[in-house]
Amino acid sequence: MRKIKLLSPRLANQIAAGEVVERPSSVIKELLENSLDAGATRLEIDIEEGGIKLMRVRDNGGGIDKDDLPLALSRHATSKIYELDDLEAVATLGFRGEALASISSVARLALISSTNEESAGWQVVAEGRDMETQLSPAPHPRGTTVEVRDLFFNTPARRKFLRTDKTEYTHLEDVVKRLALSRFDVAFNLRHNGRAIYSWRAGDSQLEQERRVAQVCGPAFMENAVHIEMERSGLRLWGWVAQPTFSRSQADLQHFYVNGRAIRDKLVSHAVRQAYQDVLYHGRHPAFVLYLELDPSTVDVNVHPTKHEVRFRDNRSVHDFIYSSLHHALAKVRPEDTLARRESGEGIDGAPGVNPFALSAANGIQGIAAGEFKGQETMGFRAASGTNNYSPGYSPSHYQPAGINPGDVREQMASYGELHRPANTNAIYVLPETINDDIPPLGYAIAQLKGIYILAENAQGLIVVDMHAAHERITYERMKESFACGGIQTQPLLVPESIAVSQKEADCAENFCDIFKTLGFELQRAGPETLLIRQLPVILNRAKVEQLVRDVLSDLIEHGSSERIQHHINEILGTMACHGSVRANRKLTIPEMNALLRDMEATERSGQCNHGRPTWLLQSLDELDKLFMRGQ
Repeated sequence: MRKIKLLSPRLANQIAAGEVVERPSSVIKELLENSLDAGATRLEIDIEEGGIKLMRVRDNGGGIDKDDLPLALSRHATSKIYELDDLEAVATLGFRGEALASISSVARLALISSTNEESAGWQVVAEGRDMETQLSPAPHPRGTTVEVRDLFFNTPARRKFLRTDKTEYTHLEDVVKRLALSRFDVAFNLRHNGRAIYSWRAGDSQLEQERRVAQVCGPAFMENAVHIEMERSGLRLWGWVAQPTFSRSQADLQHFYVNGRAIRDKLVSHAVRQAYQDVLYHGRHPAFVLYLELDPSTVDVNVHPTKHEVRFRDNRSVHDFIYSSLHHALAKVRPEDTLARRESGEGIDGAPGVNPFALSAANGIQGIAAGEFKGQETMGFRAASGTNNYSPGYSPSHYQPAGINPGDVREQMASYGELHRPANTNAIYVLPETINDDIPPLGYAIAQLKGIYILAENAQGLIVVDMHAAHERITYERMKESFACGGIQTQPLLVPESIAVSQKEADCAENFCDIFKTLGFELQRAGPETLLIRQLPVILNRAKVEQLVRDVLSDLIEHGSSERIQHHINEILGTMACHGSVRANRKLTIPEMNALLRDMEATERSGQCNHGRPTWLLQSLDELDKLFMRGQ
């Protein structure tokens, strides 16, 4: 056995650097977080060769006193916490006091700072050896500049794992973008190899914030985003979520912040996925920029060296709050809101006082109340005037009672959502002479294409609707509403089904028995590792109940909540709605088409079918003119 020895300061710091300093981007993250904690409102970032040669961060924060400069490069030295109580409610981005020490152990570091408005300042230098520092005067305005040169110059084994300058710069740029989204009140300027890359001005208004988001995430994101702001029981969630039609093939446009700290959390990801599960195409990922604010004492940020992960004291309430907030925000978006965003204001550099991103779900969005229009008496047609009124030309027929046997449904689904032709179908339809303000968002139907698409004219141009997808969503939402109003009908099992589970799962089933009862299940513990299923919802009598119960228990253990049973019920209702919706090649009259358009305007999530595909699109007059090169 070799004798136990204390590690040298140099080796200890280099080991610690392995946790903190992975590549240039992790260095920039620590430096920028220190600047933000120091109260900086302007950050100047200079990078050379992807950060491997040079990283310089200059801020206008509070600065560091002369006597504290050498101490700032010592391990576990910080001005951000002093006692255990501070650690239990961390309000700063950094608090461990190891970043500068770790960086200086693997690079050449110069720290210049001043605490007054005069040019007097001091500089401390460390070059990765035994942490010896050199203190000298250096002119500097109030604030701090940190220069990091020749990263891993003294640890060749780690330097060889760095990628190309371009790759390292890409990672570094992502860090700057994430931090720029966390603090709209701070100006960021980034230069690479002497070339200006980004210059983001500070701003606190919603327009200025949305301009920053558009600059970082791209204008297409903001053009398709819904602004939300929800608050409940000490939790506040605000930010922007993209509509389902603006989905991604990868989860590369997802920014979530907890008290200003960018995190990646499984609980958050699960809640967001559930909020989108009814409207997102399979294999696609939502895009969002969201901010969760809560009492710092209810969240633990000290669970990972990079501080990317957090632990909430009440996982279940946080999960449910995020899910319900996003779920309702997405449900409230109507076609008129989507269209309004396309024609409101100019681009992201529009005139002051004009908000081009005005769509908001914070205060609720009212459904369209379309009025009557000319020709309706002649055609035997009346436009829908709300979510509960239907025209003779487009009838939802009868709802099925909640909890019905799926087998019985098939015989009745032929009438569910069927389109009944009105009298006088040979009448000539005339587009009403109305001003733009009187034209409904999806306009008036003018033709049907190939028995698949409805062509309509609105105030902006041409609307194309996939009639089956649109009717499927309308039918599905009505079935869900009917099912919820009627309650979940259950049936007892003549022979209870026994399933073997772990003791942890059995305990979970006992603790959450009320949730299972609400969803129509009755579970009974028959032993330390045995559960009996005595009752289940009628609509799930043909489902793989044992696997469903296991999956729900897994969700409850990990997240404190589960939507699997409701999701399974929704899948069945979705299948029923699909079979009950108008099929392709079905010839519709003009009144039937218009009735469908009015119902789309009044239905939640009508922009996507049950499978997440879009139900309609707009070709504006300007876009059509470009196609035909008019005015060129």
